[in-house]
Amino acid sequence: MGVTKEQVESSLKAKLSPSHLEVSDTSGGCGASFVVEIVSEQFDGKRLLERHRMVNAALEEEMKEIHALSIKKTLTPEQWKQQQEFNQSNSAA
Repeated sequence: MGVTKEQVESSLKAKLSPSHLEVSDTSGGCGASFVVEIVSEQFDGKRLLERHRMVNAALEEEMKEIHALSIKKTLTPEQWKQQQEFNQSNSAA
């Protein structure tokens, strides 16, 4: 069996200490494809490419078995808060 969603979550939590983390297994359960949305203070001051590299580095061992990793969002807590407020104000309109 390949990598599990729980393994991906565990590695990201241990290495990036996210305040928000969503991991979806899009491979149908075989552990070959995941979508990640992560919010971490460690992304503060980093460009998008640096953030994605940090996620890939955190999953170094898992990436040996993962065929596709889609990093949907890599945000700082402040960016996440702003996005949530924006979404709430738009849904209220």
